[in-house]
Amino acid sequence: MELYRVLLVDDEEDIREGISRKMDWLGLGFSLVGEAANGQDALELAETLRPDVILTDIKMPFMDGLELCRILTDRLPASRFVVFSGFDAFEYAKQAIQMNVVEYILKPINADELSAVLRRLKEELDRERAERRNMELLRSRYTENLPILRELFYTNLLDGRIEPGTERDRAARLDIDLRGEEWAVGLAYIGSDNSRDALSTLSVQNLLEETLTADRCRLSLYNDWVALIVSLTEAFTIYDLIRSLDRACTLAASYLGLTLTVGVGAPCRELSGMARSSAEARTALEYRSMVGRGQVIYIGDLEPDGGPVLSFEEADERALTAAIKLGNEEEIRQAAAALAGKIRQANPAAGQYHLFLMELVTHLLKMTRRSGVGVEEVFGTDFSLPMQEPALPALAELEDCILGENSCEAAPEQQKEEAGGADTCGEKETAPETAPEAPEAAPAPAEEPEPEKEITFSKKVITERDIIEANRDGVKVIRITERNILTALAKDAASARNIRLVRE
Repeated sequence: MELYRVLLVDDEEDIREGISRKMDWLGLGFSLVGEAANGQDALELAETLRPDVILTDIKMPFMDGLELCRILTDRLPASRFVVFSGFDAFEYAKQAIQMNVVEYILKPINADELSAVLRRLKEELDRERAERRNMELLRSRYTENLPILRELFYTNLLDGRIEPGTERDRAARLDIDLRGEEWAVGLAYIGSDNSRDALSTLSVQNLLEETLTADRCRLSLYNDWVALIVSLTEAFTIYDLIRSLDRACTLAASYLGLTLTVGVGAPCRELSGMARSSAEARTALEYRSMVGRGQVIYIGDLEPDGGPVLSFEEADERALTAAIKLGNEEEIRQAAAALAGKIRQANPAAGQYHLFLMELVTHLLKMTRRSGVGVEEVFGTDFSLPMQEPALPALAELEDCILGENSCEAAPEQQKEEAGGADTCGEKETAPETAPEAPEAAPAPAEEPEPEKEITFSKKVITERDIIEANRDGVKVIRITERNILTALAKDAASARNIRLVRE
């Protein structure tokens, strides 16, 4: 049993000796750890021994008992004071009561009375000790569970399950700093289901923590992703974030052997907008089959606000059917070009684009089956419905038109031959009516202008961010292959920066 510590203070030695000898300290649950003959000595002992209970006389040389209690109340607030005094010290007694002295005993001191006082003190001290232990236990459990509570907070925040306006207060109670002007949510996806494990997730978390500073980014496990809640400023914009995450994707592939894809939602100025930014980050990840894995996909590059909704309607079906069944090659190309123009005008989201192509292919499959033609003759031997990838490599002619400029219409073969075999899209070079005569003396060769810097993207979807990065590198010409898709924002960015888009 842990004993409570007692300091006895009285200037009369016989009184100290009598109290020390007559009291059953152990039976009462106490231990007499020190004695002092005046307040000054008692003050020094108390600061060293730190007793739980101080028994002190009032009238003493150098420093009286009341002054001792006053000083030790500040220095040892958990200690209890019991004051001894004679009948002639009533004014002292009133002062003692005002200083929260727990007991006041008149001299001569009775052992039974003092024992009763000590028993009451022990009960009080026991209750306080139990409360402290309970609080320490609760504090320990709270500290142990704090990471879980923080993860739960982040999950509720990203799901929109926290009452708007209370986010910062709830975060502060969990020691989470969410001060900032603007925020964006990113969701990091690690490879495939087979490549995700606890070690890979932990490695990616550490990599992201090293790439993004701790005061700017909060990381959390969120369903199948590693969620990033990032504070944005004028010095660290959404595009700075994307560049940092691009570097993390590269490092994950180089050093960890993991394919890391990060979807990023649009910034928000209120913490209540985290749910929307999180949903946009999930939508951005849905583009990974079309855009490609192992990179950052920003929703703002792929889904500009507004615009018509893309759908394969009954009128489209009738027009395509009529062109295939009744028209010639040129009419079929025109029907395909009309569908391509519809796609370009809608600038669809990934889900809309995917559904449109699936409906188109399904319609063509029905026509193929009804015509008695083998599917492999039309679509190729390796054809499968685009359940994951919305690409249709077997429909080359349709795809050429879909991926071409608005003014592009494929010319029949005989037109190509008449044009000298050139397969052009857009402007054609016209030969002069008559060739100029060769000059008698060739002029001095003019200095050739420095060629413009060009670039050809290997990625399928070219975003606004790609255009901005190319402009920073001094690129003046971007060559677009038949496999490239330009977002609406990318086209606007190229036009604003006087970058020529040349389709090959």
